[in-house]
Amino acid sequence: MVRAVLWDFGGVILTSPFDAFNDYEEAHGLPADFIRSVNTHNPDANAWALLERNDIDPGEFDTLFATESMALGHRIPGVDILALLSGSVRPEMEAALDAVIAAGYITACLTNNVVSDDTGATKRPDVAQVMAKFDHVVESSKVGVRKPELRFYEIACELAGVEPDECVFLDDLGINLKPARAMGMQTIKVGKPGPALDELTTILGIPLNN
Repeated sequence: MVRAVLWDFGGVILTSPFDAFNDYEEAHGLPADFIRSVNTHNPDANAWALLERNDIDPGEFDTLFATESMALGHRIPGVDILALLSGSVRPEMEAALDAVIAAGYITACLTNNVVSDDTGATKRPDVAQVMAKFDHVVESSKVGVRKPELRFYEIACELAGVEPDECVFLDDLGINLKPARAMGMQTIKVGKPGPALDELTTILGIPLNN
């Protein structure tokens, strides 16, 4: 029996930063998906991972990301990457969140974020409005672990007061869904909102994709 719906933020509630990464790459003559390749190189200990755990500050990230990207062939200042992280709220996902809440499900936002980004809900009213709807918010920069580390999902379940097999989790990255699925959660990989909401409708039995 599903009791809780867990939502990633960037790439699920917000449009994906990967689109902004690709635009930057095209504008600067870089190979497509180069930024993502930097972020996936040594993924548990690279600049991105350290920043999301709040182990380094944005200034240190700026330097370290530039060093890491240079080692892979193209130097990109980390400050440029931070400027690309702001997405826009997907209205269909916000409407689905409202419907899930109205149906009585526990909700939680599970986000890998950084101290300086907008998902702290203080800089953008549209983000703050959505964040305020969740029963619980788990931020990597505050709890010191990040997806796909197992402890991150354990914290989410503990806060929500549910077992993993009582959860559905939506994320845009397969690497983040894998440990959740191994714990017993039902998972949905989000690309375009429509197909993802169709899957969630099937699981919950309530209309979400109008």
